[in-house]
Amino acid sequence: MEPHPADKKLFENLSGSGKAIGVLTSGGDAEGMNAAVRAVVRMGIYVEAKVYFVYEGYQGMVDGGDNIVEVSWESVSSILQVGGTVIGSARCKAFRTREGRLQAAYNLVKRGITNLCVIGGDGSLTGANLFREEWSGLLEELAESGKIDEEAVKKYAYLNIVGMVGSIDNDFCGTDMTIGTDSALHRIIEVVDAIMTTAQSHQRTFVLEVMGRHCGYLALVSALACGADWVLIPEYPPEEGWEDKMCVKLSENRARKKRLNIIIVAEGAIDSHNKAITSEQVKDLVVRCLGFDTRVTILGHVQRGGTPSAFDRILASRMGVEAVLALLEATPDTPACVVSLSGNQAVRLPLMECVQMTQEVQKAMDEARFKEAVQLRGRSFENNLKTYKLLSHRKQDAELPKSNFNVAVLNVGAPAAGMNAAVRSAVRVGITEGHKMFAINDGFEGFAKGQIKTISWGDVGGWTGQGGSILGTKRTLPAKYLEKIADQMRTYNINALMVIGGFEAYLGLLELSAAREKYDEFCVPMVMVPATVSNNVPGSDFSIGADTALNTITDTCDRIKQSASGTKRRVFIIETMGGYCGYLANMGGLAAGADAAYIFEEKFDIRELQANVEHLTEKMKTSIQRGLVLRNENCNENYTTDFIYQLYSEEGKGVFDCRKNVLGHMQQGGAPSPFDRNFGTKISAKAIQWISKKLVETYRKGKVFANTDDTVCLLGMRRRNLVFQPVAELKGETDFVHRIAKEQWWLKLRPLMKILAKYKTSYDVSDSGQLEHVAMHRPKEAETGAI
Repeated sequence: MEPHPADKKLFENLSGSGKAIGVLTSGGDAEGMNAAVRAVVRMGIYVEAKVYFVYEGYQGMVDGGDNIVEVSWESVSSILQVGGTVIGSARCKAFRTREGRLQAAYNLVKRGITNLCVIGGDGSLTGANLFREEWSGLLEELAESGKIDEEAVKKYAYLNIVGMVGSIDNDFCGTDMTIGTDSALHRIIEVVDAIMTTAQSHQRTFVLEVMGRHCGYLALVSALACGADWVLIPEYPPEEGWEDKMCVKLSENRARKKRLNIIIVAEGAIDSHNKAITSEQVKDLVVRCLGFDTRVTILGHVQRGGTPSAFDRILASRMGVEAVLALLEATPDTPACVVSLSGNQAVRLPLMECVQMTQEVQKAMDEARFKEAVQLRGRSFENNLKTYKLLSHRKQDAELPKSNFNVAVLNVGAPAAGMNAAVRSAVRVGITEGHKMFAINDGFEGFAKGQIKTISWGDVGGWTGQGGSILGTKRTLPAKYLEKIADQMRTYNINALMVIGGFEAYLGLLELSAAREKYDEFCVPMVMVPATVSNNVPGSDFSIGADTALNTITDTCDRIKQSASGTKRRVFIIETMGGYCGYLANMGGLAAGADAAYIFEEKFDIRELQANVEHLTEKMKTSIQRGLVLRNENCNENYTTDFIYQLYSEEGKGVFDCRKNVLGHMQQGGAPSPFDRNFGTKISAKAIQWISKKLVETYRKGKVFANTDDTVCLLGMRRRNLVFQPVAELKGETDFVHRIAKEQWWLKLRPLMKILAKYKTSYDVSDSGQLEHVAMHRPKEAETGAI
């Protein structure tokens, strides 16, 4: 496809012709770095720039020679699913000296490289910024010593730098998620889930040490994701006397028939006097005070290894493309910037502002200003900490407020991984707020039959890591049971409803809302939290369960691609779920490096199918002799998976052969990913707090009476914030026939997948990140898509 006339101007402005981009990875490796390298190379070549690998980080830049090599499109094939960094990373003492930087400048100028894309941590990025500031001085010095001529000094007068943060610790201020963090959480959660089964068998206590020398993000989020009993992090040291409090809590949990205890310790954990707390100390404490059988597991470098998660691949691919755009738009006056993510928005931030703020956190911790350290870490970190404290420490009954309100929770629609984490969170926050919590089994059908029971704090213990829906869920809508549901609401005196589910949950709330005229019982606050693998609920960019499904698709595609490594020239056609929503097919295509993804939202015809076949035929002539095509299950009623398979088989005869796979219900199963556990946990906590507020507002003359539109809401993630939206207002945004939102944010990422698969397409740069400044205190209600 050629660029649209309206976009052509943008493409001409952003031509990279005559420019050379160097890409390097530096500092500690992180899963997803290769996806970023691949995106930089391919986007660079796409805009007609020359792209160079700088092997072994700054060491390679100083050494020059074979360490700086021009690369082609095929150079980055098959690296998307590989962990670590294929271009190597090394700590470099020489680059810290001016002589080293002088040599590096010479090696770059020799090749005409004046654009650098640095993927690393804050140390690597600070070094890059210093290099940029010294650049003109270094060139003059080289000219004086006769190594380069005056012409070169003028021609290569400015060095542009764009950074991407690759760090599993997520310790860089200004960005919600750094490349590698989500994958590291996957490794930790896999280990915790495995340890939980053995701990349960022997009634053991496990002390897990995770990485994070200066940042407790991994420890905090994994504690939130597995429901750990205690967590120790550097930003929030425990209060004096924490040892006794922790032991009391562990023994209380055992008394409640809990067969295991999990304590998570960040390697940089400290007490309020800045003294280190080690995992061995914690173990000795538990053994000494309680006599529990206790084991220590240090995760170490396991967290850095393995294949990157779907989230990290998509994040790194988006950041890589954004980095090239930032380099092409850079002028001598623009500061060196970092491309990062805020919510699901790409943003550019001045590099040194981020570095300074990151250093401020460390300074605050050194000076024991811990409250400030937590705030400086950003709103996502603060919210994680608040939620963890809310859910892990059960107050005594006497301490709890008594609201005298009854709140019911139910699951509706198909099961989605993370639903149980959402129910656990809702129940525990509800109890903390003083409500009596009820669980409804089997959706609206179970509601009508009276399958309702009270649910306690302990009942939901260990639910976060469970897949599917423990409460049971059905697709049935409430319309045909209105009379019976109203009776049950009256019988159990239910004052508020929380529904966790997909499109059926949304339709169900619309039906209950419409029935308010006839039944007073439905005049209560109702809130919905989106949970569906299809991610097709209007009013929310993300749904609980979609990330787990995406990881399943990505893992399967990796295996399928690997199966083709022995047999050359093979194309796989893979069918994904999603109803009419192409989210899984499109994002799965981006994460797995697919050649095409057919979706309902973007109409296609036989000419497009033919063009894809021709594109794959050309690809088979290169060294990459395999293809991957994803198809959403309902993208076209006539171009079925079988039809596309037969068409490709016929047209590709003699050039490639075909195989097809229908992924089916494996996309709905499995243990929830860290993202889904935490998104479910945090969004549910917020929903229950909204219910509490509405209950107080609508309580009049001894009863709850809520009949306005703003008392039936959907809580969704919108760009950078979690927002409550009345379901009545979302009607206008909904395509009810196809059960999708009329506008979907991820469609903007369609061209990205095509560019990275070597198609000519138009890429709307107007939506690329604008340079912003790092804000320290953001509005209280703002909540991010980061986990």
